[in-house]
Amino acid sequence: MANLSLFLLSALAFSLSVVFAVDPSTLQDFCVTNPIGQGNSVCKDPKLVDANDFFFKGLHIAGNTSNPVGSRVTPVFAAQLPGLNTLGISLARIDIAPWGVNPPHSHPRATEILTVLEGTLEVGFITSNPENRHFTKILQKGDVFVFPIGLIHYQRNIGYGNVVAIAALSSQNPGVITIGNAVFGATPEVSSEVLTKAFLLDKNIINYLQTKF
Repeated sequence: MANLSLFLLSALAFSLSVVFAVDPSTLQDFCVTNPIGQGNSVCKDPKLVDANDFFFKGLHIAGNTSNPVGSRVTPVFAAQLPGLNTLGISLARIDIAPWGVNPPHSHPRATEILTVLEGTLEVGFITSNPENRHFTKILQKGDVFVFPIGLIHYQRNIGYGNVVAIAALSSQNPGVITIGNAVFGATPEVSSEVLTKAFLLDKNIINYLQTKF
């Protein structure tokens, strides 16, 4: 009898782990983000929802890559497309100038699947400690690559023409943590003593890097 009880408890625990491993159901057709000034409800009144709440225009427009890293990401998250709210998906356009980079970053709440529309793109991601394996691949037009949720990854244009890619993400609000910005550009800043020991660099170099971010 004790063994049967233990088996049933184990089965229950397993079933609960499966249930909580998936996104919760919205229990309704949609929950359009409620703009400020339309009450306290999380969802916009369904009677006030129209087709424009599920529409985004302009992804055909190239992003401005005239910046130090040579790239621009145009997000289409719930903030830009209110109809995405609670649906667990989003996307972004990525433009990278020749030899520009989309710097190492992570999405804490989403897996990313990227499709190259134009150009030649080097991509890579790094696994967690202690292995820190670096997976990298050269992608051409039409190629697809996946970056697992939460892992640091990057893209670099290694061609002489512009790269255009579309990234789909498994969250309406995937979040972005750009490593250099987060570590050296935090507000208030991380103590230089901490960064000196963490990166095994001279304090003057750390101070210089903090001014850059």
